[in-house]
Amino acid sequence: MLTQFQSYLTLENIYLWTTLGVLPFWLMIIFIPNSRFTQIFVNSIILPLILACAYAYIIYQIIILGDPVSDIFKLYFNLDNLYTAFATESFLLIFWLHFTALNIFLGSWVSRDGFKYGMSRGLILVPLVLIYFSGPIGLVLYWIVRVFYAKKLGFHD
Repeated sequence: MLTQFQSYLTLENIYLWTTLGVLPFWLMIIFIPNSRFTQIFVNSIILPLILACAYAYIIYQIIILGDPVSDIFKLYFNLDNLYTAFATESFLLIFWLHFTALNIFLGSWVSRDGFKYGMSRGLILVPLVLIYFSGPIGLVLYWIVRVFYAKKLGFHD
């Protein structure tokens, strides 16, 4: 049974499940941000825990396959090392999980913060979509909208 499960957990399947698996959570953030389901599944530890388990499993697979885990730290030294790290499917998938986890966290925060300031869902829809595709750009747009809407500039929230 365990062997069968491991044979299913290929890097490609983990990628597909991650990419498609976060979509319902994003739809909950956008359309039903204050529902009990969203509070349980998106604004709790459940989704980050699932993504962290996938992350740990890939690290485990890297170790089993004999790829040096320390290579991941070399990416901080220059752009060539970053390119080399991303050329390895396992490292690329780790960073995809990283990107996905941070973006869903950021989208959840923006949704809750917008609610806290009484912003309409339509007003934060575009920033949320941009966060889904490119986290920092959506965050900057949200901050701009928030400053004008809430008339408050805060860097510590």
